[in-house]
Amino acid sequence: MGSLQVTLCAGVAAVAATLTPTAYGYAAEPAGGVSVTPSTPAPGDEVTLKVTGCSGKKATAASKAFVSDAHLVGSGGSLAGETRVRTSIDPGSYDVTITCADFRVKGAVKVVAASAPPSTPASPVAPVRAGGGGAAPLAAVDESRVEGPGVAHAVTGVLLAGAAAVAVALRRTRRRRGTD
Repeated sequence: MGSLQVTLCAGVAAVAATLTPTAYGYAAEPAGGVSVTPSTPAPGDEVTLKVTGCSGKKATAASKAFVSDAHLVGSGGSLAGETRVRTSIDPGSYDVTITCADFRVKGAVKVVAASAPPSTPASPVAPVRAGGGGAAPLAAVDESRVEGPGVAHAVTGVLLAGAAAVAVALRRTRRRRGTD
C-alpha cells in the first residue's frame, strides 16, 4: 500500500472517529447551544466545552464551577476548549456563560460527588524544587549539606585548562610559521 493510500485511509479513519456518536454519559452537542463533556463531571475532572453558532473564531466560557475560564477556539461556527472543575466545589448545577463575538449563550454543568478524592490537586500546593543550578540544594528546605567539587575535580580542571593553553600556543606558532 502506497503512502498516499495510507494517508487517505488515516484521514478517513480520523473523520469517522470525529463523526461517531459520543459515548454514554457524554453530552450531545445541541444546535446553537453549549455542550459539556462529560455531562456530569466530578470535582477535579477536566471538561471539554463546545458551542455552535458563533461567527467568530474565539470565545470564552466562564462558570463558578471552573478553576479558570475556558478559551474556546475553532471555525465554521463551532468552537471548543477545555478547563477543569474546581476540586473544592460542592455537587450541584452551575451556570456556564459563553461569550462569543456576536452573542452570549448560557448553559449549565451538573457537578456530581467524587467517587474517590482526586489523587493530585488541580494546581500546585507547594513550590517546585527546580532550577537554580547549583544554588537549588542551598535554597532547599532540608538541612542536608551538599559538598562542592573536591581535589580530583580541581586537578582535572587545571589539566584541561593547561591542555587548552598548549593547544592555543601551538596553533599560534604554526600560523606564524605559515605551516597551517
